[in-house]
Amino acid sequence: MKFIVSSTYLLKQLQVLGGVINNSNTLPILDNFLFDLKQNKLTVSASDLETTMSSVLEVDSDAEGTIAVPARLLLETLKTFPEQPLTFVVEDNNTVEISSNHGKYALAYADGAEFPKAVEVSNPSSTTLLGDILATAINKTIFAAGNDDLRPVMSGVFFQFSTESLTFVATDAHKLVKYQRNDVTASEVAEFIMPKKPLTLLKGILSGSESEVTIEYNDSNAKFIFDQSELICRLIDGKYPNYEAVIPKENPNRLSIPRNQFLSSVRRVSIFSNKTTHQIRLKIAGAELNISAEDVDYSNKAEERLSCSYQGDDMQIGFNSRFLVEMLNNLTADEVSLEMSLPNRAGILTPVDGLDEGEHVTMLVMPVMLNN
Repeated sequence: MKFIVSSTYLLKQLQVLGGVINNSNTLPILDNFLFDLKQNKLTVSASDLETTMSSVLEVDSDAEGTIAVPARLLLETLKTFPEQPLTFVVEDNNTVEISSNHGKYALAYADGAEFPKAVEVSNPSSTTLLGDILATAINKTIFAAGNDDLRPVMSGVFFQFSTESLTFVATDAHKLVKYQRNDVTASEVAEFIMPKKPLTLLKGILSGSESEVTIEYNDSNAKFIFDQSELICRLIDGKYPNYEAVIPKENPNRLSIPRNQFLSSVRRVSIFSNKTTHQIRLKIAGAELNISAEDVDYSNKAEERLSCSYQGDDMQIGFNSRFLVEMLNNLTADEVSLEMSLPNRAGILTPVDGLDEGEHVTMLVMPVMLNN
């Protein structure tokens, strides 16, 4: 088995696939890339049993065969090469020899047959959308997903597809983000919960991508097909909480304010807040927003006044500043709107501008009890 490939082209593909491999694997074979060569097509796969990703590379060869190559060793070697053709030759003594312009390097390989087979997605439903739209949807929601092992359903992003729109939701019970696209639809209704790791990989690969992504899914697995690559992952099992029930429908008090100004103030004032609660207080009266924080234990306090546009009754509400900063950071709008009903009901943060047509973002942040 022998093939020739460009060093930078191979490195670029392997770095993407390397994101699948865990630092510590239960099966030693998972520390490898699987190379499957069929003439001039080399399929490289990486897996952690939950997620498997493979890419097809164009190489110069007329051979066939499969081997498993140590991932870290190969990546570290490839990073040091300038652009040049590399020749891979599989020798009889269980090593694969790489020849560059200046030298030869031998790596021990494992039998490709030991590598776990990727799951087949049987009887899938499928939806196709632009790579960049999917990357944006992941970007807008993934930060709000939880990290609680006891509630695995909330540690992923909920995909809700219908014939009218695609909806992506993430929540950790303190904050919730719902991202909806009305300009993209599915052929039938489907719901599934995607784990964070494959989504993080997809977000990195597809950001700014003009290529189409086909998502195939059934009850247990989802498969993403794009360019020359495929990513298959196991879905999170369980029923997603009824998120619509927690979004308050009647919110008579509405505050509009420039996002950057609001974000800077919250950031600054929160430095003076209690280090465990991160509590800040918003006091709104007329066209003035007063943001304050106090750490009684250390006698630290801060207060800022901003002018804003506000319709509704005067009110005071407390929030965890970390959640508010995360959400404001994630929006790209110049102007944001915060809708509230009562100091003990969730506030709804939405962008006023900066959205594409058919794009909707709703962020919900739970209040904290104010101690007067």
